[in-house]
Amino acid sequence: MSVVNYGTREITCKIVYYGPGRSGKTTNLQHVYSQLPEERKGKMVSLATETDRTLFFDFLPLDLGTISGFATRFQLYTVPGQVYYAATRKLVLQGVDGVVFVADSQSRQLEENIESLQDLHSNLAEEGFDPRTLDETLNFRGVPHFSASAINGGGVFETLRSIASLVLSRLSAPAAKES
Repeated sequence: MSVVNYGTREITCKIVYYGPGRSGKTTNLQHVYSQLPEERKGKMVSLATETDRTLFFDFLPLDLGTISGFATRFQLYTVPGQVYYAATRKLVLQGVDGVVFVADSQSRQLEENIESLQDLHSNLAEEGFDPRTLDETLNFRGVPHFSASAINGGGVFETLRSIASLVLSRLSAPAAKES
């Protein structure tokens, strides 16, 4: 759920990159961070193990302009994909405004992709979202999808622009109804 600060006239939205371990979630955020000008990004925080796998989350505050006179900031998070971090994934999903599911394109990772997507459905249900009725937000049968490579950056910004646009359109809709 977006946080609105009327004092500072800021709206903060949370986007979580979700998927199996080593699918490219952190690398997506690292690419976004490396390509943004300093004045449009905050500090990137990353917690990793000795083998460079994210333990908790990567956090990247991102300034993407204004909506109805409010500055919009996006906080991008990743979840740890490893199965034994199930509780941490639930915590990171709390208050989410948008989810990017990052699948591993290797055919040998199909089982892990399916397991991770099922885990996402379950965790969203626990957050009070019915994955079957999230048609406008997640639309499992027709979501915008992008072939992307976090390693070389292809498709990474297209993915971020798409999810940011979906979140902002959801924020704009209630404001338009109130006018």
